[in-house]
Amino acid sequence: MHFTPEETHALGRTMLDWYDRHHRTLPWRAEPGETPDPYHVWLSEIMLQQTTVITVGPYFSAFLGRWPTVTDLANADLDEVLHAWQGLGYYARARNLHKCAQVVARDHNGIFPDTEDGLLSLPGIGPYTAAAVAAIAFNRHTSPVDGNIERVISRLFALTTPLPDVKPDIKEKSAVLTPPDRPGDYAQALMDLGATICTPRNPACGICPWQTPCEGRKIGIAADLPKKRKKPAKPTRVGYAFWVVRDDGQILLRRRPEKGLLGGMYEIPGSDWRVIDAPDDVMLSEAPIKATWQELDGTVGHTFTHFHLEITVLTTRTSTNNPDDINGVWTTIDGLADYALPTLMKKIVRHALTHG
Repeated sequence: MHFTPEETHALGRTMLDWYDRHHRTLPWRAEPGETPDPYHVWLSEIMLQQTTVITVGPYFSAFLGRWPTVTDLANADLDEVLHAWQGLGYYARARNLHKCAQVVARDHNGIFPDTEDGLLSLPGIGPYTAAAVAAIAFNRHTSPVDGNIERVISRLFALTTPLPDVKPDIKEKSAVLTPPDRPGDYAQALMDLGATICTPRNPACGICPWQTPCEGRKIGIAADLPKKRKKPAKPTRVGYAFWVVRDDGQILLRRRPEKGLLGGMYEIPGSDWRVIDAPDDVMLSEAPIKATWQELDGTVGHTFTHFHLEITVLTTRTSTNNPDDINGVWTTIDGLADYALPTLMKKIVRHALTHG
């Protein structure tokens, strides 16, 4: 299915007219006719990766309250940024957010590059984010494609190849449709359309501004698009968490390595995570101290993108006063709130406090 240049122009004009009337008002978004703030656009795009608009709103406002400019964020302590990020998941994004802010502040005088290539040179900015910031913040003629836009374009052209194989086709067709004027508003219009009308289930085709040209609607398959490959079952890994309580009641924490899953976050010390039949003695050998351990009832379950994890919590008491002896820091139960603990570690804390 192809559109003539005249039809392509009409599609773009229709979408922009719809956006002018029905756009969502979001805290990071400039109103039509206003100049967007690149810092706001970039910050929101990083936060919105695999996170909902409703969830991001309060975090975005809180970040701006603490760090009103990219230079303020660059000068912040990484632990403070990680702590403020709790609940948004994927902490690598928070570390890259901080690193990117430092590069913009140091190498670009606090001003974001205004081209797609320039943005791609920054830490933590991939093709989608570079295109989105370039289009929305700087009105560059480029075509970001997020999940909402994938859905809209798949349905408009009735693309039946499953994701992710269909992505290049979606990108190509989306680029052709992007109008030469207001590409940022056009991209946000498609995002809004996908979020409010062309929804994953029960799309409201009757009020869609593109209902007439939509090939998926015409042949009755819109609600089934985009098609996705069946995902394989997630493997399960196991591990130990070591709940170490000092005689004065303080708890041992340890910072995870910068690279890898949950990198740079604080954790209840634990073993490596292994296949489900990993021998107990191997995991025990990775305890932070030599001690007699008591196994708590039950396990802590947590699901990551590519695997499910089951953690057994072991507990002991110690009289040591030197955290350097065991490569960690001590804190009170109340003091745990001052550390950037990912969701998994919070689950382990709750389990230890409930069953210890």
